[in-house]
Amino acid sequence: MSDRAQDRVQRPLHVVVWNEGVHEANQDPPDIGERYPDGMHGAIAAGLRRLLPEAEVSTATLAEPEHGLGSSVLERADVLLWWGHAAHDRVDDAVVERVRQHVLGGMGLIVLHSGHYSKIFTRLLGTTCSLAWRNEGERELVWTVKPSHPIARGVPNPIVIPQQEMYGEFFDIPDPDDLVFISSFAGGEVFRSGVTFTRGRGRIFYFSPGDQEYPVYHQPEVQQVIANGVRWATPDDLARRVPDVSNPPREWFAGS
Repeated sequence: MSDRAQDRVQRPLHVVVWNEGVHEANQDPPDIGERYPDGMHGAIAAGLRRLLPEAEVSTATLAEPEHGLGSSVLERADVLLWWGHAAHDRVDDAVVERVRQHVLGGMGLIVLHSGHYSKIFTRLLGTTCSLAWRNEGERELVWTVKPSHPIARGVPNPIVIPQQEMYGEFFDIPDPDDLVFISSFAGGEVFRSGVTFTRGRGRIFYFSPGDQEYPVYHQPEVQQVIANGVRWATPDDLARRVPDVSNPPREWFAGS
């Protein structure tokens, strides 16, 4: 076994759960503190600690210096989870670029719910990532359409979410590597709610259920999907090598 692979076996998995934290700070909606007393990031992190006891799980928020995503944090992280909604424009571009470089180098990225509009997601995917939406607290059914995928392992089909914000098509994303889940709503809409992508060496999973107005992140089935996503997105080794596109062509290739 190589030194790098041996290190991968011996050290714990490092996971960072990032939440802008604006809804919690502003008490918007007013009962969010009752639903998520430790913030949405706290609920997500608690689910990961329960299902991934071998992992070291930390949290970070927008208000922290460098949004809690300084170089030392990202160099240590194997997987980063991202929840944002009301403050996408307040995320510093330098931090976004730093995260992007780490994803290209191999760090896994899990984008949740309204993080579809985040700077990091739209820059990595290269599209608007816009969608249709309506928030009337409707039932959502999350259907597994690729049961062989590791992210679907141990997940009931469908997951029943009693109340949730409706996300619907058209979802302006590139064709995903894998379509794992499709959601249907009481109003008749459908949505590609669980999709994967690869950018550089990094694996990306987008999962839509989870809104500040509903206790979705306390649901064990949702926590299972997120934990499965973390396992799937974890890099196979400790390498963090960004593809180098700056090198000039070799002399033989340039024809000189």
